[in-house]
Amino acid sequence: MPLALLALAVSAFGIGTTEFVMMGLLPNVADDLGTSVPTAGHLVSAYAVGVVVGAPLLTALGSRVPRKRMLMLLMALFVVGNLASALAPGFWTLIAGRVLAGLPHGAFFGVGAVVAARLVPQGRQARAVATMFLGLTVANIVGVPAATLLGQHLGWRATFLVVTAIGLVAMAALARLVPYVPVEAHQSVGRELRALRDRQVLLGLLTAVFGFAGVFAVYSYLASITTEVMGFGESSVTLVLALFGIGMTLGALAAGPLTDRALRPTLYGSLAALAAVLVLFRLTAHIPWAALVAVVLLGAVGFMTTTPLQMLVMQKAKDAPTLASASNHSAFNLANAGGAWLGGAAIAAGWGWTSPAVVGAALAAAGLALAVTAGLLDRTTRRDRTTKGASRVVAAGSPHAEELSPSSPASGS
Repeated sequence: MPLALLALAVSAFGIGTTEFVMMGLLPNVADDLGTSVPTAGHLVSAYAVGVVVGAPLLTALGSRVPRKRMLMLLMALFVVGNLASALAPGFWTLIAGRVLAGLPHGAFFGVGAVVAARLVPQGRQARAVATMFLGLTVANIVGVPAATLLGQHLGWRATFLVVTAIGLVAMAALARLVPYVPVEAHQSVGRELRALRDRQVLLGLLTAVFGFAGVFAVYSYLASITTEVMGFGESSVTLVLALFGIGMTLGALAAGPLTDRALRPTLYGSLAALAAVLVLFRLTAHIPWAALVAVVLLGAVGFMTTTPLQMLVMQKAKDAPTLASASNHSAFNLANAGGAWLGGAAIAAGWGWTSPAVVGAALAAAGLALAVTAGLLDRTTRRDRTTKGASRVVAAGSPHAEELSPSSPASGS
């Protein structure tokens, strides 16, 4: 694997840290800015809004910018957004800073995935993309717990200053390690938009929304489940979140080679396993050791879905994959918001703290149904093309082929 992937992974580490650390800092931010924790929770949504809006917008605006320069510009915007968050004088300016920090998220991973895939030979592309995503998973093991502790002891502003510094290091790594990757001559916004309308691309994005929402239906309330159901103290929440991050890393490591070998079976298997693990989590949540094992498994099978989904939309978008790749991260953030909302609705309805696992299992099953439907439609389309191709070959070899040929006098040419 080329060293350029290390620069992409470092960038992903910074992005993953700033995305998830706010969940652990909400009480500190609320106390400091004089607001309630539920109101401070809008800061999580603000980042997601930035991702959903920024992924297609910035990708379209940068469609003619060379890939390396685009990556550095996006990371520069990331730095500005986190610095603005650290220096925000009030709640609404912090909201603006979070939106700004989220804008480059999807576009960076979209462009980064295309660059990663082009840095390696055919047959290793999914592993290259998974290597970039390792930075995101390691952020949940090291970055988020460390940044949360830092924020609790030195203030939440110190956390965002450190993330700003990580962004600067990532920019230096991108400048030093990523080679020049030109934009293809045929690349254009119109071509990217047409690729995004492809049925297989749209089904892939819908699969991401439903399937990954199953993960966030539980993950969003994992801290409360840890204390209210598993029976651990608040000091154990960081450990449980780190175990989830370890599972994510294991899933990313497994997803790369499996996706290179068999993309759709890997996607089907990971979504089916996700639904099963969510049911298992519901059944074992009251057994501490079993619940911890289920948390690791949830992180693993949940994150195993990301690489095949990323490669699927890139492949189906053919020679205009960047916008589809970036839009996939918008889909993941819609899954984040939707899964959290549905899981919270189940809790608010009085169904108990483990009810989000049931909601998540249903969402994962819906994602699996969409993925299988897309696979069947794809197979039917390929079969029809093969049949038409064979018919043309037979027609060309028939005794009357000359009559049927467009160049024959009978054709009117």
